[in-house]
Amino acid sequence: MIRQLSIFAENKKGTMNDITQVLCDAQVNMNTLVTNDSAEFGIIRMLVSDTDKAAREVTRAGYMCRSELVIAAEIPDECGSLNGLLSVLNRGNINLDYLYVTYSTLSRRPVAILRCADLTEVEEFLQARGFRMLERLV
Repeated sequence: MIRQLSIFAENKKGTMNDITQVLCDAQVNMNTLVTNDSAEFGIIRMLVSDTDKAAREVTRAGYMCRSELVIAAEIPDECGSLNGLLSVLNRGNINLDYLYVTYSTLSRRPVAILRCADLTEVEEFLQARGFRMLERLV
């Protein structure tokens, strides 16, 4: 498992620039960034080089955030690999809260980031079916 930073921010002009400036000033590198928004607020999920430092600095800048564990499952860089992972999870009757795909600069392969109710159980389930779990991407 790896730690992800989730930032809750008002959906307004300049917010992303403010957050990335905070991280830049703190010398925190972003590996992955994904956003989900609504009319008023958004959730910014990111994998960074120093989650604790990023959380501290973003909080100091006035944003609400939290650090949470997610599963990082390496998948082949070929057509259908994400479908294969999802089929395995479906056969195991595993429900996902959300997922997104990023890339590991270490293995040079795609990585599915998964959030679900029982992370340890799902991680063991996937490992038993041949999936490689990562603890870091860079």
